[in-house]
This record gives sequence, C-alpha cells and structure tokens, in this order.
Amino acid sequence: MVNSRSVGMKDVARAAGVSVGTVSNVLNRPGIVSEDRRARVEQAIASLGYVRNDAARQLKMGRSRTVGAIVLDSTNPFYAELVHGMEAAAEDSGLAVIVGSSGNRAEREELYLSLFEEQRVRGILLASAGAGSEVVRGIIERGTPVVTVEDEGAVSGGSTVSVDDVEGGGLALRHLLEGGSQRPAMVYARSDLHQVAARIDGARAAAAAAGVELELIEAEDLDVLAGRAAGAQVAARSPANRPDGVFCVNDLVAVGMMQAFVYEGRIAVPDDVAMVGYDDIAFARSTVVPLTSIAQPADLMGRTALALLEEKIVGGPGAEDRHVRFSPELVRRESSRG
Repeated sequence: MVNSRSVGMKDVARAAGVSVGTVSNVLNRPGIVSEDRRARVEQAIASLGYVRNDAARQLKMGRSRTVGAIVLDSTNPFYAELVHGMEAAAEDSGLAVIVGSSGNRAEREELYLSLFEEQRVRGILLASAGAGSEVVRGIIERGTPVVTVEDEGAVSGGSTVSVDDVEGGGLALRHLLEGGSQRPAMVYARSDLHQVAARIDGARAAAAAAGVELELIEAEDLDVLAGRAAGAQVAARSPANRPDGVFCVNDLVAVGMMQAFVYEGRIAVPDDVAMVGYDDIAFARSTVVPLTSIAQPADLMGRTALALLEEKIVGGPGAEDRHVRFSPELVRRESSRG
C-alpha cells in the first residue's frame, strides 16, 4: 500500500478516473456527486489509504475546529473533571479540545499559549499558572478569544469562570472551629496562585472573626507527597504544640497529610486532629478516613467555560465579557467533627 502521508487528492482522482474537483466534492459535498462516481472515489480512498489533511485545510480557511485548554496539573483529579466538562460541551458543539498541562510553571504555560495561537485554535481555556496578563491580552488582541478558569485576575479582559474561594476558605475554617478546634492551622503552597491566596484570605478572616489565631504551614507543593512531608513535620511535634484542626488547600495535600498522621504519627483523625480538604475530588470519600472537603463543581465549570468561549467565538471581538462565579459547598465526612 502507498504511504498515506504521500497520497494526495490527485492520486485518488487518478485511481478513480475522475477529476480532483470530483474528489473534493465527495469529501465536502457528497450529495452533489453521482452514486457511481462517489463509490469509485471512496474505493480509491480506501485502497490508497488516503488521509484527509484537515489541519492544512483549516489553516487555509483561517480557522479550526479545535479549542486549546491549559490546566495547572493534569495529574490532579480536579482538573481531569474540569477537562471532562469542557470536552463534553465541545463535543455537543462539534469541537475538539486539545489539553496541555503547565505543571504550575508560567514558562510552560507561555509555550502552550504560543503553540495554540500558532495552530489557530478557535479559542483558549486557561487555568493560569501566572504567564502574565500582557501575554494573554496580546493573544486576545490578535484575535484568539480566551476564557480564564479559577483566576478572575489572570487577565484584564476576557470572560471568566471561578468559584468564590474566599468563601470556601471561610467555610473550611468555620467548620473546624464549630467542631471544637481551638488551634487551627492551614496547610498551603503556591500562594502566588489566585485561588490559593483567596483561600488563605478566607480562612484568616474566619479565624479573626472568631478571635482565634490561625497557624499557616507552607508545604513544598500542591500534591500528595508534599502533604505527607508537611504531615510528618506536624506529627513530630508534641500533642500540645500541634494543631487540633487542619484545613488543607486542596485534597491532594490533605490525603498526603492524613497518610502521615495515620501511618507515621499514629495520630487519630478526627479525634486528635480534624481535617478539611478542598476540591472534593472523587477519592476524597474513599481515603483511609473519608475526607471532609470544600466542593467545587469542576465538571459544570468546564462546561460553562466552553459555553462562554463559544459566545466569544460567535460574537467576535465585540462580544461582551461575562463573569460566572460559583459558590463552594462544604461536604461533611468522617475526617472532621460536627
């Protein structure tokens, strides 16, 4: 068989005994081609292994059927669910989503932004690692619409989808206090990220309103291993000097911290230390002690972000920016009291 990469429309036309225009019509407007000619062209396509070069066609037309999505961490189940919502909504609209993970690195985010713009995607869905407002603004001004997810302040202009993370941080801290915690702590990482800073602000405000001091514990990253390392440090303290309630900035950190408490420190959750996570990822309910968490509607956020991007694509440069903010929800499980 001929290498499909080297087979063009001329080869198909020659094999079928028709013109190149007829081949083009079979591919794009089959209804106007006679049944006999259509069958000959389709047989030639199958025998030669011809693969239509949609990328070149779309670039020539100045548009594509793809949307670029950049997330902070593709290994985090929250972002997997977010992308699932984007893909489901895109499929309904005849679009496809290409996903890149920045790994929480601004330079990698900039690389994906550049690549997506070069590929002339219809638009970009961005959970920003901090590439910079001016970078994103330049892409928008050159004609590629961008919708930011999670971070309302990632770019001046463009539509946004977010959760009220200040309220989420407050919900978590108030729940610990209402459950009897007197020495609450918050474990965080990457306070330069908008959503992390907002959760810290919310937790601080709730502690201040209750007249309680909040201990801030910085982890090395936003993953399970970093949570486990932070948990080992807390477990090494004497019972009187460690917190009796911990709010973790996300569920992955909480899972790691719980592992350190239960398996390394022999600390009972929630009797010795109550715990609350954030995101309510799928396996939060199946941890060694089911984890109380602040839920974000990740799938719905993804669907909404795609819908807002479609509005910008259809409406063009003059389309109005829209800002959708969801409310977080406390999901109580066995890792906390009350």
